[in-house]
Amino acid sequence: MPQQPSEHAFLPLLTATGDSLVIADFRPRRRTAPRRRTTPYHRLFTVPGTRAFTVGNLLARLPMGMFSVSAVIMIAGSRGSYALAGAVTATGLAATALVAPWTARLVDRHGQARIAVPATAFALLGSIALLLCVRFGAPDWTLFAAYAATATTPNTGGMSRARWAHLLRDDPAAVHTANSFEQAADELCFMLGPVCAAFLCGTFFPEAGTLVAGVLMMTGVLIFAAQRSTEPPPQPRTPSKSPLLAAGMPPLLLCFLATGAVFGSMEVVTIAFADAQGHRSAAGAVLALQAAGSCVAGLLYGARKPTGPAERRHPLCLAAMTALLTLPLLAASLTGSLPALAGALLLAGAATAPTMVTGMALVQQRTPEGRLNEGMTLAVTGLLGGIACGSATGGWVVEHISATAGYGVPVAAAGSALGISLAIPPALSRLRAR
Repeated sequence: MPQQPSEHAFLPLLTATGDSLVIADFRPRRRTAPRRRTTPYHRLFTVPGTRAFTVGNLLARLPMGMFSVSAVIMIAGSRGSYALAGAVTATGLAATALVAPWTARLVDRHGQARIAVPATAFALLGSIALLLCVRFGAPDWTLFAAYAATATTPNTGGMSRARWAHLLRDDPAAVHTANSFEQAADELCFMLGPVCAAFLCGTFFPEAGTLVAGVLMMTGVLIFAAQRSTEPPPQPRTPSKSPLLAAGMPPLLLCFLATGAVFGSMEVVTIAFADAQGHRSAAGAVLALQAAGSCVAGLLYGARKPTGPAERRHPLCLAAMTALLTLPLLAASLTGSLPALAGALLLAGAATAPTMVTGMALVQQRTPEGRLNEGMTLAVTGLLGGIACGSATGGWVVEHISATAGYGVPVAAAGSALGISLAIPPALSRLRAR
């Protein structure tokens, strides 16, 4: 049986040549494997437990883009009234804006798992109640009551960002990457959610979208809540004041309100423009391009190390958003072409994710300790309020002027957000001087 050579067989050989000593080493060489290049996102998910809670969070977040579309299709198909369907979903949006900050406050005080699971279960009961009321022809007022009960749905995106902030609190660059990933996930879910809802409701039965969304939401929250090792510790007694009273937060929330108006008006105006061109069914695909542009931009933005403080980057991002939002206006007014508009929306979406990522970073910085879930939920509430206002304003402009003119609404909303953002630093300086 052949034997492996011993280490003594490869002892260095010493010899002398002239006035030089030569050492010959005949030991076998081992090739070192090349170092694998890792991206910031790969390093992000090497933290133990992050992959599991991210999977659960994505499952729970996808239904957020499904519920409203499913409700509209289900109610309009059964009752024959888009006005009733729109009023019911608007009621749910308003109820969420009121209830969500209280739910988030409970999450901060008692922990994510203890609050998120029962809150989601209650919201799921509301969705099931809505489905049954529609199915069995209950009075219209029951639809409003049932859909309002879904307002207890926890802000899973905010809870996920809170976990990243807790796990990566000593690494600001990694927190920036995590926030960028979460924003890209938001865009992906709101891009795929309506498509999934429309497919399920159209292919199977009108209630299919709501049923599948409810199962996904409950399953995702259970998986997310089970990851206790990554959960931020609860703050049952915190002396911190409300995030609404923190320095710099009120004007920042106004920025989120104006930014939400961009999203709400863009959706309504694009549907109206596509309808005017005779391609209303293509409106969803056109809007998905804007979300796709934002998703890609968010991932690229997160892969780069942020330069300068978020206070300086925020108005720059808003300025870029305002400038890029003129592209859909120009495409609609100069060409009247839906393909040209689709390309303009793809480019316009490139500034959305960086703006949202930087805004959320400012929320995390300005929210008092122990109130992070509440602070981020207030930002989402501002967005929801802005979406409602933007939808109403965009619809009014489309109805009384034209769909093309409606693209001026998101430009004006983004410009307003930029003006507010530029006014924040001087206001903070005055407060600090006092």
